[in-house]
Amino acid sequence: MKTKVETKTQVELLNIGKKVAVGLSGGVDSAVSAVLLKRAGFEVIAVNMKCWSNADGSECEADKDRKIAIQVAEQIGIPIKIWDFEKEYREKVIKYFFSEIKKGRTPNPDIICNKEIKFEMFLNKALSELGVDYIATGHYARIISENNSYKLLKGVDVTKDQSYFLYALNQHQLSKTLFPVGHLTKKEVRELAEEFQLPNKNKKDSVGICFIGEVDITEFLKKHISEKIGVVKNIKGEVIGEHIGVWFYTIGQRHGFTINTYQGKPLFVVRKDVENNELIVGDAIDTDCNQFEIEDTCFVFKGAKELLAKGDVDVRIRHLGRLTASRVSNNIVKSLKDNFHGVASGQSAVFYDDDIVLGGAVIK
Repeated sequence: MKTKVETKTQVELLNIGKKVAVGLSGGVDSAVSAVLLKRAGFEVIAVNMKCWSNADGSECEADKDRKIAIQVAEQIGIPIKIWDFEKEYREKVIKYFFSEIKKGRTPNPDIICNKEIKFEMFLNKALSELGVDYIATGHYARIISENNSYKLLKGVDVTKDQSYFLYALNQHQLSKTLFPVGHLTKKEVRELAEEFQLPNKNKKDSVGICFIGEVDITEFLKKHISEKIGVVKNIKGEVIGEHIGVWFYTIGQRHGFTINTYQGKPLFVVRKDVENNELIVGDAIDTDCNQFEIEDTCFVFKGAKELLAKGDVDVRIRHLGRLTASRVSNNIVKSLKDNFHGVASGQSAVFYDDDIVLGGAVIK
């Protein structure tokens, strides 16, 4: 099952003169998106979302990014609003994140952030309070309307595609969303930022947790979860070292634990025994499997479930991870050829029919 889709950009297809609220983060992608929308004839309002602060001592670039966003809006000549979603972000995203971590799972907070904050709270507030027709973000993904249905597609730039983080969006959200740079490569976006002489044209790409930024995950977790020393065992069950708490590790992780007995080879986390606070480590190949169970499955558009059941699809279990030809049936994802590597409960598996996102699920 391979469906190739040729698309024009949403901006090219939409009527001129409509109103859009663009999430202006301070990064170059959202800044270029705002310029493209304005040049296309949209009435553009910028919104910077405040979702995290340094109140607890965590590292955070949000304040600095907010100042940049204001500078960008002023240069472009569009109004900007600052909306505070910090309470909701902590309740809906961070609380979920820590809850899953404490269970020994590996959650993806960016997916929840997109579902609950950017394309739920931001979208609804923009529609009701600003009277916009759409919201827009700088995501590298595409949306097309086809047969009274909205479909989510990979971004053109395969090295920056962010469709993995967006599989939980529903039809209403997609119908009200624009991704102005989804048809561009990062190189082209940088060139446009230079052409537009944007103040953040040379700003490095943001990485890390949504709205928090680049942080050492272990150190971030330590601010909220206590360490608890436990043993490290090899796959034979022999104690060979110790760790600081199973919730600080994920399947496939190579570093962060201490080995007291030399094993003569690199070791990777293979399993986590949360109840007994034990890590089981082994060879890289020991983290491989050819199938896994899923839960909380959702589909992007009507008919996606049927397409998924009919034949093979490509499955990705981490952002920009390898696409693995698979079959999905009865909440089981089974690879058709290559094994999955480092599958961890709590991660998301996203299903693709070539460029089209069919949906996704949480790995159980």
